[in-house]
This record gives sequence, structure tokens and C-alpha cells, in this order.
Amino acid sequence: MLSIALTSCSAQPHPHTTPQASPWTSQGNSKQAQASNDTPSTRNTGSTSSPHTRIESLTPSIPDKVPAAPVKPTPEVHTETVPAPAQQQVVPKKAAKTQAPPKTVSAKTGKQKQTNHTTAAAQNQRLTLSQLVKKYPQLLRLRGSSTGKKVALTFDDAPDLKFTPQVLDILKKYHVQATFFIVGSQAEKHPEVVKRIVNEGHVIGNHSYSHPLFTKLDEQSFQHQILQTQDTLHSLIGYRPRLIRPPYGEISENQLLWTSDRGYLVVNWNVDSMDWKQLNEPQVTSNILHHTKAGSIVLQHSGGGSTQDLSGTVRALPHVIEKLQGQGYRLVTLPELLNVPKEK
Repeated sequence: MLSIALTSCSAQPHPHTTPQASPWTSQGNSKQAQASNDTPSTRNTGSTSSPHTRIESLTPSIPDKVPAAPVKPTPEVHTETVPAPAQQQVVPKKAAKTQAPPKTVSAKTGKQKQTNHTTAAAQNQRLTLSQLVKKYPQLLRLRGSSTGKKVALTFDDAPDLKFTPQVLDILKKYHVQATFFIVGSQAEKHPEVVKRIVNEGHVIGNHSYSHPLFTKLDEQSFQHQILQTQDTLHSLIGYRPRLIRPPYGEISENQLLWTSDRGYLVVNWNVDSMDWKQLNEPQVTSNILHHTKAGSIVLQHSGGGSTQDLSGTVRALPHVIEKLQGQGYRLVTLPELLNVPKEK
């Protein structure tokens, strides 16, 4: 018989890093799996005697047990029935035929696995935000037109009872309309603040229901985040917002195409105040004024986690408004800047 060697090995998966979340919910962390060495392979071998050897070992034992008189069948007849040379010729041929197919199959299987791996890698490769903007410039907007001195102030993670009312007071004082991206679960907690936002002329956008990272969700969960927030907002403000801003600005290609097919427009920003880092007034002011140009979309926050301090944003806002208006900019809502309707 043919001896066969089996080899087994195991390997740990590649490290994986989890994206960092903003302080709205909780600080994200990075986890990296430690890769371990492959387990040494274990080799098992076995062997058996050939048929010819077994026949020869039986031959001398027969005369010891039988009288001298002729006995049938004789050992010679038995030996001629299964000749040893014939068995020796057959075994190598069978072994050759048995060994050849595994090599061919192995080669094909290896090639097929490589092809499948390449295809899977191509399918699973996620486009970056800059790649998505380049591929779908009308579906994912970062800025408005540079013709005309218009700038849009936007505020994420509303509403809350501490910072959102302060931001609204300042906007009202300067007669400025802005765009607020609402978290659905927060809107259910503070419906009166949502209604005030609308009553004072501001525009509402969809910022998910519970502020998850969209790229970590399956398609059904992602769609639920959008649709549940739409239902909540519709019951409070009377319309379903067309504008969507994904938490952390992250969205996949499939998710982007889903929103577009249903008449939504995804809007991020090109000027980040970085106020979610709980910066002070001078830092927030500098981050905005040093990067704002005609058509800019400015990201700020008017709500967040219970321990998040947005006082830097509140204190910076009057100076930001005065400075931009002094430079001749008009502060407008996103629908006006992008020339799109506010509702679906």
C-alpha cells in the first residue's frame, strides 16, 4: 500500500484596528490582535508488507502441519494462483495512478483559491471618503459653489438641553439661519428643542438614530438608522429631511448609493472646527476662520455626550459670525448653499 503523509497547521487572523469614535458617545479605542506563530506541523506515517511477503511467510508453515502424504490443495498451487511478481508489478502502477491526480487537483485548487481570494479582496476593498467624493461628486457633498460669498454653518448631534439652546440664542441675536443635524434618539428626548429649531428658521438634517459608525453596520441596520430617524422627525417637524450627515462623516459606497436611490443627499463638510475635542474659544475660532472660503460648509456641534464640554463653541460663535459677516460673507442654510430642497 502507499504511505501518505498528512500535515496540519493553524494561523491566527491578521490584526484588525477599530476606527476611533468621537466623544459624542464614548471615546473609541484601537484593538489589535496579536499574531501567533504557526503551530508546528505533525507528521504521521504508516507502512504495510507487500502481498508477496505474506505468501512467502505462509509457505514454510504448511508442511509443519500436514503429513508427508500429498494433500490438496498444495502450497504450490496456492502460490501460483497469486503470483508474487504480478503483485509487485501492479502495486507501483496503482500507486502511480493514485498519486498523479492529487498533484493535478492540488494545483488547480491552489490556483482557484488564489483567484477567489483576489476577487474577494477586490469586492471588499472600501473606498475612502475622498475616493467616494471623486467618484460620486453629486451624491456626497463637501462644499457649495465658490461663486458668491456664501458660507453654511452646521451643527451636529443636536438636540440637548445645555448647548443647543445657547447656540440658538446666539443665532437668533445675529439673525443667522443654520443647519442642524439631528440624532433621532435625542429628538425623542427633547422634542421641544427640535420644534424651536424649526420655528426659528433653521433647517433640519438626519444624523442617524443612535450615532453609530455606519461602515460597521450591515445594510438592514444602516437603513433602520435612517428610516427610524425620518419617522421621528416627521412627527415633530412635519417633513422628512432630504439631507443626511453620517456620524463621523463615514459611509460606504453601497450605503451612499442606497441614499441616492431614495432621494437623499449626503452632506459632510470641508471646514472642521474640531470643537468635539473640547477646544477652547481661540482654538475653535482659529480653526474656522483660517479655513473658511466662499462655499465652505463649517462643522460645529451643539450637543454631545453628558461629559462633553462645548463651551468653546458657544463662546467662539459670536466672533465667528461677526468676522465672516464683516468679510462680506452671507451665512445661509445648506439647502440655499447647495440649491437643493430641505425635504424629500
